[in-house]
Amino acid sequence: MRNPFRYFNSSPEVIRLTVMMYIRYPLSLRQVEDLLFERGIDICHETIRFWWNRFGPMFAKEIRKRRIQTRSYSHWRWHLDEVFVRINGETHYLWRAVDHEGEVLEVFATKRRDRMAALKFLKRAMKRYGRPKVIVTDRLRSYGAALKFIGIVERQECGRWLNNRAENSHQRFRRRERAMAKFRELKTLQKFAAAHASIHNHFNLDRHLNSRDIFKRNRSATLAEWRQLVA
Repeated sequence: MRNPFRYFNSSPEVIRLTVMMYIRYPLSLRQVEDLLFERGIDICHETIRFWWNRFGPMFAKEIRKRRIQTRSYSHWRWHLDEVFVRINGETHYLWRAVDHEGEVLEVFATKRRDRMAALKFLKRAMKRYGRPKVIVTDRLRSYGAALKFIGIVERQECGRWLNNRAENSHQRFRRRERAMAKFRELKTLQKFAAAHASIHNHFNLDRHLNSRDIFKRNRSATLAEWRQLVA
């Protein structure tokens, strides 16, 4: 594989740091520019925009590849949900599949939320991660119709509060969306949402479940893996 940083004057470490700050935290382009300037790194906010468009999907793809190779996901229970996203005054939908531990498996942006959109989303997720034993959804009829077409409608579960795992997963994206002042194109929404989900999975260390010492070791290992992406 060719070095993707070969035509850039900045070091790969600076590019990785910039992309991580912009996608992981709810910061605008100019806020990231100011924070980097405090560290002695003087770059324009348009450079940050170019870097995340160029390297964000690349880093996210590498993270997904490693997680699939190590099977760091669950087939036990999936939570599916969709959220409204406004683009240029029009309503679009961002579908999300989350496992029972809160790992985001797949995100998919569409203009509609009918049976065809749900079917395409499910096929996309199952092609990459296989079929789960249980699928928790809300009462949107599109899910039942798509699962019936696939032949696993008996695995669907619906109920009040059962899908809180997927509902809570939308909150991080909503905070990030407000910092970006919304999206302008459906293609940009899909690109950023996929990168944001993968990078969140990479840095999701469950600090509330571990002691301080264990969390610090996991954090160091996670940052070391991030520095080796696309090396």
